[in-house]
Amino acid sequence: MKFFLKKNLFKVVLRILHLMQPEQAHTLALKALKLLYLDTRKLPKYEKLNVRFCEINLPNPIGLAAGFDKDAEVIPGLFSLGFGFLEVGAVTPHPQMGNKKPRIFRLKENQGIINRLGFNNRGMNHLVRKLNSYKGTGTIGLNIGANKNSSDKISDYIKVLTYSSHAVDFITINVSSPNTEGLRNLQSKHNLTKLVGKIMQNDAVRLDKKPILLKIAPDLNDTELKSILEITQKYKVSGIIATNTTTKRPNLKGSCCNESGGLSGQPLFDISNTILAKLYYLSDGKVPLIGVGGIFSGKDAYKKICLGASVVQLYTALTYQGPYVVGDILSEMNDILETEGYNHVSEAVGSKNLDYLMTETDRSIFG
Repeated sequence: MKFFLKKNLFKVVLRILHLMQPEQAHTLALKALKLLYLDTRKLPKYEKLNVRFCEINLPNPIGLAAGFDKDAEVIPGLFSLGFGFLEVGAVTPHPQMGNKKPRIFRLKENQGIINRLGFNNRGMNHLVRKLNSYKGTGTIGLNIGANKNSSDKISDYIKVLTYSSHAVDFITINVSSPNTEGLRNLQSKHNLTKLVGKIMQNDAVRLDKKPILLKIAPDLNDTELKSILEITQKYKVSGIIATNTTTKRPNLKGSCCNESGGLSGQPLFDISNTILAKLYYLSDGKVPLIGVGGIFSGKDAYKKICLGASVVQLYTALTYQGPYVVGDILSEMNDILETEGYNHVSEAVGSKNLDYLMTETDRSIFG
């Protein structure tokens, strides 16, 4: 049964969640999303924000990043928040518990989160059952990974992709989580060439013809970015998600700031923006990009689009600001486009890329 609640009641729920331990709060939030919906009939539709990404039509460019709904448990509730698309997972071939608790830490002063979850999920069989049972509409992507104790991580990616690709609209190859030992090594030129080559030659990819995206770390140097783009273009990977969480700790405050794991939220914003802008510049804007990391407002989302993202994703803002953040971002973005004189959001993609690289980076990208 659905219950449509007003904004003030959702604010009460959010305050209660913030009094709880982070992982406990997340579990309760998922349970709430099974029952508590925003009334999508009241959400404005913005024609300027309709987009086409990787041959998929989206009602708006704001997506949910992977990690929030790992097991595809609350898809209807999430779409009711106004997201243009969702990404579920990460999922592995076999269920796994993830790393030892506690493994999520709030950095309230920085509006950030550190997590070291370690691909905790119920496995691909469970997830595909949930996806197959969903009868609604909306674009859904799947983030795939490898089991922690796997002796052949590349084989794990192939297993999940082969089993799951029919059930979703796009697949994300996650080689950038810092919380599974050795996973980021797959971003090296040799390993990534082997992985991507096998994936793109897989029968499921050829038959289902679903877009394949690559999610990369924000902690890569220019040489590594060039190698990733070379591989992406060689094997015709559909696009890149920039970025996952960072292992850097930029000017953090609070007792949890030195916990190990991946950092997300506002402290990631500038770090991920630099990677995003460099990817757009190095590819001459020819590789579709999803911008992720530190989006809390329409201004934040718009900046990533101006740096080169065609669409964006968020997660941490949902934790801190609650379910109305998506609608607020869309409204602000629409207003910004009006002010800037754009008829459509696609006109802004990459519009401030070069200015950013010239003024906000060390200019190493120019060789």
